[in-house]
Amino acid sequence: MPFPYHIKDFDFIKAHGLGNDFILFDQRVYDVPEDVLPIMARTICHHHFHVGADGMILVCDPTSPKYDIRFRIFNDDGSESEMCGNGIRIFAKYVYEQRIVTKLKMNVETKRGLVIPELMKIMGGTITGIRVNMGPPILDPAKIPVKADEPVLDTAIRLDNREFHYSSVSMGNPHCVVFTPDLNMETVKKYGAILEAKTDLFPQKTNVEFVRVLSEQEADFRVFERGVGITNACGTGACAAGVVGVLLGKFKRNHPIIFHMMEGDLTITYTGEVVFMEGPATEVFRGHINDLVIE
Repeated sequence: MPFPYHIKDFDFIKAHGLGNDFILFDQRVYDVPEDVLPIMARTICHHHFHVGADGMILVCDPTSPKYDIRFRIFNDDGSESEMCGNGIRIFAKYVYEQRIVTKLKMNVETKRGLVIPELMKIMGGTITGIRVNMGPPILDPAKIPVKADEPVLDTAIRLDNREFHYSSVSMGNPHCVVFTPDLNMETVKKYGAILEAKTDLFPQKTNVEFVRVLSEQEADFRVFERGVGITNACGTGACAAGVVGVLLGKFKRNHPIIFHMMEGDLTITYTGEVVFMEGPATEVFRGHINDLVIE
């Protein structure tokens, strides 16, 4: 595709889930070419020179009639992610309020497969909370992927003469969960970046979660997201942390776990089979660009 590429009369929304912010648009209307999408994400997500966001969400037609709609998401570095917990809540709220999908409980196609958001709290016609069946966690090292012969749970690793214990799980995207009392932001930034880029262990890189357990029902949570860096929240990361915490005996199965993030809380429940996530989705504004130039 020759550049610069122009999109005339581009309409979008800016929304966030607990401060994890996204630009969302209807790809069915604009049909942006595949080779343009990564560059578009890097352009429009830039916090200093454009709208600015952690990622870009697309509303797409499903590839099969068993789905109601299809979700795609790109990080601000242009890489496409398989799944995003905060993003899927924003997506579900938007497609319902726009009457693209009229069901309160919808079947959404994602790169990880079927995800089922259920719109739980309606005030004056506005969705303020969404519960999502995120499906089963993936512990098979080859499918995460992580380089190991067996599931990685509470495994010691030494980084810069400091020892951490990490666990690896996928919720459609890879996560490295570290339980630690130290949630200092310098620790999160330094060791999150090291673990994210440790491709000898995580071939596709990884999201990194740092979790401080407060009780069997709650924990403090910080995240270094793959392709983004430190963000205010991560839905799939909280799901991964909930799963690992249950498997390690830190949390109870089938009981809600409240994860305190930098800008609010997410509630995670792991049944032993599937993971449920509940949290808010907030529209910030709607925008229109007469001529969106991508180059």
